[in-house]
Amino acid sequence: MSKKTYIEDIERTLYDIKNVDKSVYKSQAGLTEEVVRDISKRKNDPDWMLDFRLKSLEVYESINIPNWGPDISRLNMDEIVTYVRPDAKMVGSWDEVPQDIRDTFDRLGIPAAEKQSLAGVGAQYDSEVVYHSVQKRLTEQGVIYTDMETAIKEHEDIVREHFMKLVPPKDHKFAALHGAVWSGGSFVYVPAGVNVKIPLQSYFRLNAAGAGQFEHTLIILEEGSSAHFIEGCSAPKYNVTNLHAGCVELFVGEGARLRYSTIENWSRNMMNLNTKRALVEKNGLIEWVSGSFGSAVSMLYPCSILHGEGARCEFTGVTFASKGQNLDTGASVIHVAPHTSANINTRTISKSGGAATYRSAVKVTKNAHHAKCSVNCESLMLDSESRSDTLPVMDIEVGDVDIGHEAKIGRISEDAIFYLMSRGIDEAEARAMIVRGFVEPIAKELPLEYAVEMNNLINIELEGAN
Repeated sequence: MSKKTYIEDIERTLYDIKNVDKSVYKSQAGLTEEVVRDISKRKNDPDWMLDFRLKSLEVYESINIPNWGPDISRLNMDEIVTYVRPDAKMVGSWDEVPQDIRDTFDRLGIPAAEKQSLAGVGAQYDSEVVYHSVQKRLTEQGVIYTDMETAIKEHEDIVREHFMKLVPPKDHKFAALHGAVWSGGSFVYVPAGVNVKIPLQSYFRLNAAGAGQFEHTLIILEEGSSAHFIEGCSAPKYNVTNLHAGCVELFVGEGARLRYSTIENWSRNMMNLNTKRALVEKNGLIEWVSGSFGSAVSMLYPCSILHGEGARCEFTGVTFASKGQNLDTGASVIHVAPHTSANINTRTISKSGGAATYRSAVKVTKNAHHAKCSVNCESLMLDSESRSDTLPVMDIEVGDVDIGHEAKIGRISEDAIFYLMSRGIDEAEARAMIVRGFVEPIAKELPLEYAVEMNNLINIELEGAN
């Protein structure tokens, strides 16, 4: 079966199918101390976590909404439900997951992917993880992969040492919001010297209208270990605003290697205000592979702190903004130690009046001599209505470094379209071929199943689905 035929069989309705809301509890809309205390009580938080939530709420109330980036004025926190408990408990067998929820994950291909190519899977539905499983041989090696609430109960010391240390609530308003109402998410701990050769995956599905999802992902790799973590996200489309303000904290130990792959496919009523950050020690490596497709607005800039000598970062990303979308994405790197290096390579595509902005920040401190950083951003506009911007910032405090930035912005070549059509290819497929070729450097970095999904999403966008 050809790639073209396979892609044409995929429809956006796969992601927009809604389940009847069978949640057993929803918090009151809005953000108050009563709401925060109620969430904490229902989750049986330890005292220190309740204190953390309440202090985060204080910070949230004291910080203004960012006055830069996309317009998020239509987000009204008084109308957002911050906690939705589905009618399901976390189980280790898909047969025990309620039928309607299991059907959703079946359509998204999660159980099938687990059988074929994953060492562990977590599935979150609204505010709670409903399924979690990890291969026995990994647990025998000391690998921990579980949901965050279980981690707090069973590995409290580790969680307390690391929780929101990389992304403190004072970082920005939505980090503080996350600290106050977070729920669900994944915890991964890989002991020194252990190589997790098969990927782990968590999938986050938000079904409830007018709700927020605030999962927390905490991954810790000890010295000389390695792992690949895959994250997927989606939600059906509603006529009210939904909010995603998750948080990802990655600790990469000396000589460790972590690959973190994400495809974010939120619906067009979603505000995606996610925060991701990694701390990389001596000779460690963080690899980011990121695809941003859905949401009305995105503000997402994964940050890598190269803390130890010889620490490295590789960032590969693609963003596709269509009608009604303003996707403000990018990456940031902070070079703290000498001989650190980073390579940022992104592709942005815009069509039908969509706006795609690449925003980067590179900081080299005075101790980071012989640091290297290469930033390459290429943008492709498919019509005259669309917009693409590149906004790089570089703050260099030492002279002995090698830093470069290259940006290319252009429209799809009509000459290339004509050439392909002259070879018997219709116009729609010719455009799709050019776009697929444009993002090929990104797709080749993804696991096979996710590369196929990304190509599917690209073709859905090219067909004009909203």
